[in-house]
Amino acid sequence: MSDAAQPTAAEVRAAVEAVKTALDRHLAAVERRSGEDDPAVYEAFNQLAAAAEVYDELLYDRYDEVTPFEIPGAEDSLPPYAGPEEPNAISVLIRRDYAVAEPQRLLAQAQRVEAVEYENGGGAGEDGAGTVHGALGVLFGEFEPDEIASRHKEFGLEEGDSTLWVTAADEPADPGEWLEAPFEQADPERVVCRFDVSAVFDEDVSDDIDEEDDLELDRDEDRDEDEDLEPLDAER
Repeated sequence: MSDAAQPTAAEVRAAVEAVKTALDRHLAAVERRSGEDDPAVYEAFNQLAAAAEVYDELLYDRYDEVTPFEIPGAEDSLPPYAGPEEPNAISVLIRRDYAVAEPQRLLAQAQRVEAVEYENGGGAGEDGAGTVHGALGVLFGEFEPDEIASRHKEFGLEEGDSTLWVTAADEPADPGEWLEAPFEQADPERVVCRFDVSAVFDEDVSDDIDEEDDLELDRDEDRDEDEDLEPLDAER
């Protein structure tokens, strides 16, 4: 960053004052909280996160320093539940990502499905199993999504991130009502619960395990060194 684009010392000072004010507001909201999901606490949290992020960026741009703390942004968590106390209906929203790791395996599996359908008197689709997108259509048309998930390696797929949201509704939707835009009306404030699966979590756990293993290895090495020391002769 050029000197002309750098924030001034006064801007950095103003940003840290904003963090102090946001801290006071957050503490006051926590002290006055009316329940576990008090919206005032949630709002104060977001304001504190935003102020801290601005200060951290200005501090780095001006002085090439960072803060010793990290506050997760609002996008990292859902807002407090604001749906009905006793939902009359729910919607389950699922997203699963896959990479097509082995296209030939995918094509081969789809061709087997088509061969069985042909033997049973069924016709092949327009694209059939001759292309990757055609093969995907064949397989996802033949197998349930849960079966695809449990057998993804057989189909040449590699799992990516996945998420499942259970959202509350006042009444069941009318047949065909939301089919054209199934995820458009997902309201984060009506999410009863959610479950996320990501390699990011596995990497965090793996890092922790590696650190523990390194620590244990160091301890073992220290223990071995101690055992190698000759004990003092009691008679001396």
